[in-house]
Amino acid sequence: MLPVRANGVELGVEIFGRDADPLVLLAGGTTMLSWPDALCERLAAGGRRVVRYDLRDCGGSTTVDPEAPGYTLRDLAADAAALVDALGATTAHLGGIGVGGMVAQVAALDHPGVFSALTLIGTRPVAPGPVDDDLPDHDAEAMGALFSLPMPDWSDRAAVAAYAADRAALLGDDPEQARTTAARMWDRTPSSAPSAHEANQLGMVFARLDCAPRWRERLGDLAVPTLVVHGRANLFFPVGNGEALAAQIPGARLLVLDDMATALPDAAADQVAAAMLDLPTIPPSA
Repeated sequence: MLPVRANGVELGVEIFGRDADPLVLLAGGTTMLSWPDALCERLAAGGRRVVRYDLRDCGGSTTVDPEAPGYTLRDLAADAAALVDALGATTAHLGGIGVGGMVAQVAALDHPGVFSALTLIGTRPVAPGPVDDDLPDHDAEAMGALFSLPMPDWSDRAAVAAYAADRAALLGDDPEQARTTAARMWDRTPSSAPSAHEANQLGMVFARLDCAPRWRERLGDLAVPTLVVHGRANLFFPVGNGEALAAQIPGARLLVLDDMATALPDAAADQVAAAMLDLPTIPPSA
């Protein structure tokens, strides 16, 4: 893991694979650990240089004030494009998971010459907030249970990991995978302040971003091979969101995983990696 300066900020990255291989850039949702190690390793074994990174105010990236971000969604999209150049590449297959998938959509739309392929996992075509009438919103029962959980002591690593496991169980994710990931996130949080740990664990900064203007109406302009992966058991962004996203992106392939909920499970690494590796890595115009 190391910091890379791009678009005027430091972005924490981790690299798998050989420098000479085609670049796969994975935007955190919000931290890089939303992308399982197993998936990154499978992609690298398939001949890709894989770089997963933390969004601003998360993990090893520049952290200023997660409660009042002085940047927008489009700035995060510009970070992704600048990171490709900073890594010495001319183009990249861009992946985004959860809110990172929103970053990836806007990045591909705003910087069409930079990205040669897209993978969008467990995300939707609109920003946080009120959802479009044709898109299914968060499962109300699951959200009620989720928000009823008492908050942990954010300075207590074990308590934070246990809280993550409880949240995962309510969402249909693997509690032990969530517990392990949360502990790793806690260890990588650069500040010891409880508020910093809370922001990293819950991705709170994203809910405070200015995400205007809307981009859903522009999705038909995307002209790169696109893979949309969604869990059929996703209670946070129900599967109809992934279906709508794939329907609006020309030529997109939709892969629905019956055993997946919100998080990408380690057990799906081989299947998702194979689907990603099937996408062309060279733009048609090259």
